[in-house]
Amino acid sequence: MKPRFTFTWWLTAFATLMLGGCASSPETDHSSRYTLSQDRAPAGNFDVSGLADAQPRYESPRTAGNKSPYTVWGKSYRVLDSNEGYVATGTASWYGEKFHGHKTSNGETFDMYEMSAAHKSLRIPGYARVTNLDNGRSVIVRVNDRGPFHGDRLIDLSYAAAKKLGYQSRGTARVEVAAITVRTDGSMTLAGEPFVPGDGRTPAASATVAENTVDTGSRGLFVQLGSFSSRDPAEALLGQVRSVLENPTRVRAIDTQAGRFHRVQVGPFEDEESARRTQSLLEARGFSQSVLLTDSH
Repeated sequence: MKPRFTFTWWLTAFATLMLGGCASSPETDHSSRYTLSQDRAPAGNFDVSGLADAQPRYESPRTAGNKSPYTVWGKSYRVLDSNEGYVATGTASWYGEKFHGHKTSNGETFDMYEMSAAHKSLRIPGYARVTNLDNGRSVIVRVNDRGPFHGDRLIDLSYAAAKKLGYQSRGTARVEVAAITVRTDGSMTLAGEPFVPGDGRTPAASATVAENTVDTGSRGLFVQLGSFSSRDPAEALLGQVRSVLENPTRVRAIDTQAGRFHRVQVGPFEDEESARRTQSLLEARGFSQSVLLTDSH
């Protein structure tokens, strides 16, 4: 009888410990789905200097990964009917080796070396521009997964995307997430504004000029380096630009249907050739997210 009592006691104690661990740390996965119990960065020094942003393209709506509402750890979440006009600020985290090679919420395979992300409410697959509000860096990611479900975090980026934004060693960063919507004809909007990624030309959105740091009194071309919903990160980026460039620069605040945005712009330029020369110079000095646009005052 004594051996049996001992076995039963140890079995009960083991079960209690397991349940206690799950209750106190619901983010710990005790199943056999993942090889690693804790997430981590890949070994070695992965070079992201030549890694391109995700290329937004039209993708037909899918049901996979878009069930709404859905429940995780007892909390209910809703998926947006449309990503059009979405912009939010919050905390970004990243995920890597633990989830590498496993399925995302819409059935694709997660690759920590690609420019992807997980979001709780954006429709998937979708695209978003994520800006690190501490250093002004931006990346474009493809959203194909759900999460993060830790505290009040806004978005989970792949390890590669987090490294391009410069926060992989800290784990989290303050970011702005602006959805990119691609229509069937290939035209795009960024948080409701007309948008062309890379160095393409985009028409100026209809807006009211709220503030200017320079007044040219003429029509010209501008190199735009960022657009933020709050002014502080725009001013921070403006300071970085002025430290490497002598051209006129400004923060232009505009009001759109999606709210107020603060655009960091260099110019004006009288011709496209001089504007593109400056754009190339800026890109060589690390300002990779730039757009050439026309503007009127």
